[in-house]
Amino acid sequence: MNISHQNIDDINANIQVEIAPEDYNPQVDKAIKDQAKQAKLPGFRPGMVPTAHIKRMYGKAILFDEINKIINDKIAEYIGEQKLEVLGQPLPKEEDKDGQYNWDFKDTFKFDYEIGLAPQFEIPFSAETEFTEYDIKADDATLAERIKNLRRSYGKMTNPEVSEEGDVLYATLKQDKEDGIEKTTSIRTDIVEDAKIKKALVGLKKDDAVKVDVKKAFNTADLARILGITEDEAENLDVTKFELTVKNINRLEESDLNQEFFDKLFPAGEVTTEEQFNEKVREEVENLFKQNSAQKLRNDMYTFGMDKVDAKFPEDFLKKWLKATNPNLDATEIEEGFEDFLNNLKWTIIENRIVTANNLEVKYDEVVDLAKERIYAQIKMYNINEEPTDEQLQQFAMQLLGDREQANRLFEEVKALKVFDQLKDSVKIKSKKIDFDKFEKLDK
Repeated sequence: MNISHQNIDDINANIQVEIAPEDYNPQVDKAIKDQAKQAKLPGFRPGMVPTAHIKRMYGKAILFDEINKIINDKIAEYIGEQKLEVLGQPLPKEEDKDGQYNWDFKDTFKFDYEIGLAPQFEIPFSAETEFTEYDIKADDATLAERIKNLRRSYGKMTNPEVSEEGDVLYATLKQDKEDGIEKTTSIRTDIVEDAKIKKALVGLKKDDAVKVDVKKAFNTADLARILGITEDEAENLDVTKFELTVKNINRLEESDLNQEFFDKLFPAGEVTTEEQFNEKVREEVENLFKQNSAQKLRNDMYTFGMDKVDAKFPEDFLKKWLKATNPNLDATEIEEGFEDFLNNLKWTIIENRIVTANNLEVKYDEVVDLAKERIYAQIKMYNINEEPTDEQLQQFAMQLLGDREQANRLFEEVKALKVFDQLKDSVKIKSKKIDFDKFEKLDK
């Protein structure tokens, strides 16, 4: 069996395969015998169908299947031996698809395949590359806002007689024209964008009515949701004046800082004083800030790598491969998603080369540990007082990893974390203290 390849250019190549009878007949003969043992045909006892009969009836189909298996295995082996960085999978050339062979058991077959090759480029990260890692301070205002949100999350709903800022009004909005839009719905006053309108919604009682310019009051997405129309319809309203009539006033009262409230947020009895509660909230906020800072650093590294690597890809080949592997996609759909596909592909190549250059390895135990972390976080999200055992987490992790898609996702996540850790060790990191509000504005 002969396999060779010729480069068309730096990113495209052809693979030629020549397979003779002595290469495929042993495997084909075995496949025919195996099928004869399993065949159930009229006039023959089970397992006693002559191989000649099977060969006469199904021989060409078996020959076709076995040659495909042999070729696929040998091409994969050849690609590994030649250290070819292939994108996608080899595709049979168009002229080989028409079936110029009779599929006789004495034929020598020759096949040509197209392959796309990963472009060569230098990894742009070095000891001279500098990034900023932000040390985000948990200031008093941020902590106070977090505590307020927690108290509101576990508060109780009341129906006061007079509205205040932040209330939810259950009201009817009626467009100021004949046969106009009329909608009764809940309206959050905290999302009103116009200060004058927001002030006008304070001090209202049941059955009070006020005139509201809804285009000034709400952004397009909120307005569409409130009126039950599309965003295009909201954007192009011919009459924007509406009468708002209050049906009911809803107010979420903040929870008291008591033991019942503490035990809803933390394991029972762990927090017993307001001081302990404040410290726990500070820890939570600081941990969240660390995650935000780490994600910002990863995003900056990703952007830097993507900007610095200027590489050409075998686009025609990749589009053909995408069509071959996703036959339900038409050319327009492939074209629409192609830029994102290339970006993902470029970063995957960068990642894989960093993995190879630094002998990074993703171990099974690391994937299991990450699965357990994710499961633990999910359990605590729904029941803060539930404390699963390691044995339970292990069992849940095994179930999760039994799903190939989930297992692959977690594997890639572990690999990505290892790559970023490696990058942090190989570049210059400058630490900078920053307030949270300024941090939020960095990429805006």
